[in-house]
Amino acid sequence: METKANVLYDFSAELGNNELSVREGETIIITNQNIGGGWIEARNSRGEVGLVPEDYIEVKEAQPVTSGGNAAPLDLSFFDSHVPTPASTAQVELAQAVTPVTPVTPGFSSTSPDETSNGNDPWAAFDNNASGGFTNDWAAQPEGTETGTNSSNAWHSGGHGHPQAYQGPGAEDDDWDEEWDDVKSSGGYAESEAGEGGAINRGGAHGTSMKIALNKFPGFSKSGPELYLLSKQPAKGTKLAIYTGEVGPVWSYPEAQLDCVVADPKKGSKMYGLKSYIEYQVTPTTTNKPVNHRYKHFDWLYERLVDKFGSAVPIPCLPDKQVTGRFEEEFIKMRMERLQGWMSRMCRHPIVSSSDVFQLFVSYKDEKDWKTGKRRAEKDETVGVMIFSTIEPQGVPDLDLVEVEQKCEQFNRFTKAMDDGVKDLLNVGNEHWKRCTGPLPKEYQRIGKAFQNLSSVFTSSGFEGEATLTDALTAAGKTYEEIAQMVAEQPKKDLHFLMETNNEYKGLLGCFPDTIGVHKAAIEKVKEADKLVATSKINPTDKTAMTKRVSVMSYALQAEMNHFHSNRIYDYNHVMQQYLEQQVKFYETIAEKLRHAHSQFTTM
Repeated sequence: METKANVLYDFSAELGNNELSVREGETIIITNQNIGGGWIEARNSRGEVGLVPEDYIEVKEAQPVTSGGNAAPLDLSFFDSHVPTPASTAQVELAQAVTPVTPVTPGFSSTSPDETSNGNDPWAAFDNNASGGFTNDWAAQPEGTETGTNSSNAWHSGGHGHPQAYQGPGAEDDDWDEEWDDVKSSGGYAESEAGEGGAINRGGAHGTSMKIALNKFPGFSKSGPELYLLSKQPAKGTKLAIYTGEVGPVWSYPEAQLDCVVADPKKGSKMYGLKSYIEYQVTPTTTNKPVNHRYKHFDWLYERLVDKFGSAVPIPCLPDKQVTGRFEEEFIKMRMERLQGWMSRMCRHPIVSSSDVFQLFVSYKDEKDWKTGKRRAEKDETVGVMIFSTIEPQGVPDLDLVEVEQKCEQFNRFTKAMDDGVKDLLNVGNEHWKRCTGPLPKEYQRIGKAFQNLSSVFTSSGFEGEATLTDALTAAGKTYEEIAQMVAEQPKKDLHFLMETNNEYKGLLGCFPDTIGVHKAAIEKVKEADKLVATSKINPTDKTAMTKRVSVMSYALQAEMNHFHSNRIYDYNHVMQQYLEQQVKFYETIAEKLRHAHSQFTTM
C-alpha cells in the first residue's frame, strides 16, 4: 500500500533543508507522514525524496499498486451526503462553466534576518544563538518593563499555573498536548523553520498571507464565490449591519469598546512534568475575569477567525511560532507583547470582537463551556464567502458592476502602495537600529577617548595653570562616552514602538491581496454570468441576484477599508507622537550634557 497526494501549490525547496521542490498538479508519493511540524516526506516521479509542506498537498486514499500500474479509482461517495442541494441546474452549470480561481498561495521562506558583526539586528530577536540564549532583547524589554535576572523565578514551573483564574483547556488533556508549538495549522499560512533560529515565519518572503477557505463543501464547487452569489439557502448566524457614515459605508460599532490585557505568563506542565508550556492570562474589560490560554489556543482562534471572516476581513497572523528557546525569558516577553498587540487589534474590530468564537475565547466560564463552544465554532457552516450572506447594508443603493470594480481596484492600489511604504520604513529603521547599536556609539566613544588622551598629553607637560583646561577636556571626553551609551539605548525607547507598529501593519497589509482577490473573483463571475444568460444556462433573475450580492460584497470591502483607514490614522498619529517625543527628550538630554561640558572651559 502507498499513499499518493496531489500538489495544490508550487513549492520551491530551500537549499540545505532537505526539502523537495514540487509543482501544482504534480502527483507525489508520501513516504513518511509522521515528520511533524506541518511537513511530510515525499517522493516525486523522478525518484527524488524530500520534505514538502503538508498544507500544500491533498492526500489521496492509500491504493494498492497493480502490475499494470493502474490504481483503483477514488471513491467520492462519501461527499455525496455533504453536498448542499443546488437550487437549480443553472447553479451547478455556472459552477462548472466558470474557471476555478486558486486562492492566493502564501510565500514560503526560510530566510533569516541579516546579522551584523555585533549581532544587533533588532528583528533577530526571535532567533536563538548557538548557546540557546537570544542575540537581542530589545523588543523583549522595552522601556518601563520589569526584567527579572533569574528566569526560574520569573516563570513558575508549577503545573497549576494561575491560581486566581480558571485553568482553562491547557490544564487538562485536550487536543493541544504537544510538547512544543505545533506548526501544523489549517488556518492558511505558510510556515518554515528559520534556519538556526528555529522560528516559524508566517507568510514567508511575500509578507503575511491568508489561505482563505472559499468553500467548506468539497463536493459542490471549488471556485468559491458562486457558492454565495447563487445560494438559495437562508442566511445563518448573526446579522452584520453596514451603515452609511461620514466617510461612507461603515460597520456597526458597539457602544462599549472591548479590550483585553495579556499578561502574567507562567510555565505550566502536564503528564507529571513530561510536557511543559507557557500560558498567558487574558483579562477582558467586559468581565474583568481572567482566563488562561496557551499559544496553541491563540492559534486555534486565529484559524477560526480566518475560516469565518477571512473573505471579508483581513485577519493578521499571530507572532511567529518557535521550535527552540520557547522558555527563554526574553522570548516570552516578546511573544506576550506581540500577542497583546494582536488581541488589541482584534478587540478593535466590531465584527471580530462581537463574534461568538472571540467572546468564547476571552470569557468562557469553565471547561465544559470552553469545549462546548469550541465544538460549536468548529462546526460553523457560515464560513468563507458565506459570511457575506449575513451582511445587510442599511439604507444604501445597490452598486453597478463598474462601480464595484472601480472600488476594488482603488483599494488594491492603495494597499499595495502602503505595503511598499511600510516595508521601506522597516528597512530604513532596521538599518538605523543597527547603526545606533553598532558603529555610531563607537564613533562617539572614539571621540571621547581622543579628548581624554589629549588631556593626558597636556597634563604630562608639567606646565602650571592648565589644570582647568585638562579637567575640562577630560570631562568633555566622558560626556561623549555617555552620549555613546545613550545612542545605543535610545532605539528601545522610541524606534522599537515605531518598528512594531509597522511590522504589525506589514502583516495586516499582507492579508489584503487574499481578501481583495475574493471580490475580484466574484466580479469576474458576474461578468461571465452574462454569457450564461445569453446561452440560457441561467435566467436573468439569477444574474440580477448575483449583481445585487456582489454589491453587498463591495459595501463590506468599503466598510472594512474605512475601518482600516480610521485605525491607521489613529495608530500612526499615536506612534509618531510617541517617537518624536522620545527623540526630543533624547536630543534635549544630549544638548544639556554638551552645554555642561562647554561651561567647563574658561572664556579667554
